[in-house]
Amino acid sequence: MKPFAYLRPASVAEAVRAGAGHPGARFLGGGTNLVDLMKLGVEEPGLLVDVSRLPLDRITRTDDDGLRIGATVRNSDLAAHPDVRRRYPALSQALLAGASGQLRNTATTGGNLLQRTRCPYFQDVTKPCNKRIPGSGCPAREGAHRDLAVLGHSPDCVATNPSDMAVALAALDATVQLHGPEGERTVQATDFHRLPGGNPDQDTVIRPGELITEVVLPPPPAGAVSLYRKARDRASYAFALVSVAAVLSLRDGRVDRVSLAFGGLAHRPWRARVAEDLLRGAPPGADAFTRAVDAELEAARPLRDNAFKVELARRMAVAALGGLASRSVPV
Repeated sequence: MKPFAYLRPASVAEAVRAGAGHPGARFLGGGTNLVDLMKLGVEEPGLLVDVSRLPLDRITRTDDDGLRIGATVRNSDLAAHPDVRRRYPALSQALLAGASGQLRNTATTGGNLLQRTRCPYFQDVTKPCNKRIPGSGCPAREGAHRDLAVLGHSPDCVATNPSDMAVALAALDATVQLHGPEGERTVQATDFHRLPGGNPDQDTVIRPGELITEVVLPPPPAGAVSLYRKARDRASYAFALVSVAAVLSLRDGRVDRVSLAFGGLAHRPWRARVAEDLLRGAPPGADAFTRAVDAELEAARPLRDNAFKVELARRMAVAALGGLASRSVPV
């Protein structure tokens, strides 16, 4: 057991001061990922700042009829919330696909966004890993990489982001509100996680001492429908081989609004901008969906054992878009 200090702050400002004042500090919400990593020796915080009792556990409407989600809202409460189920079904479906009921009862919105990769080399402190120890190497490239990235990876890292919720938030154009020593700032969910480049140890764009305080969803586009689908090795409580979150609306028999995001393919949720650009204004149908998704996946660079992910992603995305097109109410 490695000793660490523990603090339960009375306010967001106190939490931020503590996090900024201790380079080894970590914010503790539900602890469903952080505590596991501490047990493995991957994380060794000198200070745990427990933010679970801060007043960040509310879900409210925004002035423009969007949704404001506090950082300590539990995943089970968020998935079951009437506004989420009715207006943002992709988010509810992603949360329900993400973990067991026991974990959803503990895991928080902010903590979910901060999950670290389940790459086996990252979680094994006896192995080199550039994400854990920069410059030590990436044995996954030639080793066990079946579950790892086919898009956006670098010579230094082929890890994938494990969050289901983050994929749905990327497709829903959510924003992440951060509070840090320099004040508040807002980051698009699509920009919150980083691609590895030469610094795979930096998972997100969070600055030292910054705390996630809330996630904000814009109002859904008129007539839009959304969904989340996930392929995994077993029926429950498994991380995605590939997942898809999609939002679609039609106007005058053509695609009006579309957003598409993949999980399980990259170091962050992969927003399919190429496919979206090709689909806007196109007639909805299997041919258009297939051409657009194929164009997006041309950027894929699979490794020895994970090329199957490209075809799996293609089939899942085309099926998801087709399902949405059949349900969309034209505006």
